Amino acid sequence: MNPPKILLNAETIVHATMETVWETWTNPQYIKLWNNVSSDWHTPWAENDMRVGGKMVLRMEAKDGSAGFDFEVIYDEVILGRKISYTVSDGRVTTIWFTKTPEGVKLTEEFEPTTQKPAAFQQAFCQSILNNFKTCVENRGNSVF
Repeated sequence: MNPPKILLNAETIVHATMETVWETWTNPQYIKLWNNVSSDWHTPWAENDMRVGGKMVLRMEAKDGSAGFDFEVIYDEVILGRKISYTVSDGRVTTIWFTKTPEGVKLTEEFEPTTQKPAAFQQAFCQSILNNFKTCVENRGNSVF
């Protein structure tokens, strides 16, 4: 019998409309702006075919070139403005829920961690990206977008 899968999660509330949150989360031009764990990392390219069976592929790397990796997923479920579920190329599953609240849109990301890094590191990594997403969406009126 296989042990139960461990799931990690991260969440944030974004003070914006669902339409703005969804567009910023799914549009490759925006993904390149927010998909960073810290200011010394970036996403130089991203492609996103947002449909069941579609693929998202992106490159994350340190700006100084010292490290980097490609990230590839296949979408299992896409419910506009509500839920995205995908399988990472290594077989791990992630689900993101988008929930309207009085404060804005709550994003909850639940994912299977890899065995190569400590769970706390992976949870903090995911939370950092969500925090960066929140900042980018809430500043969309600035010239960055």
